[in-house]
This record gives sequence, C-alpha cells and structure tokens, in this order.
Amino acid sequence: MKPFVLSIGMLFIFFPNMFDSFEVNKGRDFYESTGNVIWDIPTEEKLIALTFDDGPHPIYTPQVLNILREHGAKATFFVVGENAKKFPGLIERESAEGHEIGNHTYTHPYEFTPEQLQDELIRTDEVIYNITGNYPSYYRPVGGSYDDMIVSTAVHSGFRVVLWSWHQDTGDWKRPGVDKIVNKVVSGARPGDVVLFHDAGGNRSQTVAALKKIIPALKEEGFTFVTISELLERNAIEVTE
Repeated sequence: MKPFVLSIGMLFIFFPNMFDSFEVNKGRDFYESTGNVIWDIPTEEKLIALTFDDGPHPIYTPQVLNILREHGAKATFFVVGENAKKFPGLIERESAEGHEIGNHTYTHPYEFTPEQLQDELIRTDEVIYNITGNYPSYYRPVGGSYDDMIVSTAVHSGFRVVLWSWHQDTGDWKRPGVDKIVNKVVSGARPGDVVLFHDAGGNRSQTVAALKKIIPALKEEGFTFVTISELLERNAIEVTE
C-alpha cells in the first residue's frame, strides 16, 4: 500500500464527526486555494496537459499512444483499475513512453461511501504499482464530482485531485463530431490548460481522429504538451491540510 495512507475507518474512530456534512461542496475557489484540487495552472508559458480517462482500451489507447509518440507529446492517463489489470501491457507502454498514470477508481462507480472510495483507490493503486513500480500521485473523480467527502478521502489516501479546465471539456464521450472536438480544444487553448479526453468507455474513434488534428495545430501555435506533474512543477502549489 502507498506509504502514509490513512484508513478512513481509523479516521472515523479518531474524528467521528469528520464526514457529518460529507456532501458539502464548498466550491472551486475554496478547494483550489488549498492546493488539493487542481483545474488548471496559471502560467505564461505555453504549456498544456492532455488527459485521458477510463482506459486503457485495447483498440483506442494504442492509437492515442502512437499519435503522442509521433509528435513527441506527453500526456496523463487516468486509468480504471479493472481495465489496467486486463491490459497491463498498455500501462507498461504508457509508463515507458514517459506519460503519467493517474487513478480513476477501480470500477468507475458514481455512488460510494468514503470507505468504498478508499477501497477503489487502493485497489487501483496496487494494480498500477504492480505493473510500473510506482504509485500514482493524482486522482480524477468519476464524472468530475467533488465535495468534502471525495476530496478528504482522496487527500488522506495520498492524492491530489485533478479535474480539468472548465473550457476544455471536449465532450468526446458524446461523439459530437471530430471538428467540434478539434474546435473546442484549439479555439479555447490557453497556457496551463488541462484538457479532458477519453480513450475508453465507448467508441473513441472521434477522439483519435481529433487528436491527429489538435496536436499539430497547437504545436503550430507554440504549445508544449506536458504531464500533470510537469505542469505543476512550473508553478508549485502549496498544499494545506
């Protein structure tokens, strides 16, 4: 298990009122100010983080990786534990090619208790560690949901929560059309953006086709594609308890 992970059960023993208002959402400004939740990073450097949820997928993830490799671009993959366990070779490839791997739960649940969430995170952690030898540092909640319970559970499980730039939700899971995905990303691209894609969870052929256009277009504008960790290194955020 990841070092210094606090059991949610133990937290209930020592802090019985900790989750009395666990569904409270204090809003982006509050969580962002703690450094525990990240949407995007203020920077003047033309850096952008491409992120992919729900994989790995045996068809679409290799295609995404091929495009990234062709352009020398790095990305962050928020993987589902049960998929990672099915396709360990793709996790190995993501890691070997310099991409970052994040935790997106084990079974992709939309409803859970604090204990269930921590179990999902730990199980996925162990799958990733057993494949790569490294534990992930970042967790992306399913559906981008966040509240006190989700954030507290993640933090006490050793994670920062990573969401995405509000103007860079590609909506690719809805298959809106390649051009719409391309225009969403390219027209709104700003330094420090975190872009949301999906490489699994359905037919992701539009995502793959769009990526072939997005990366060259943003490279032409002078953007560099980095992992979440690389983006954070440019503007270190102090995490408060």
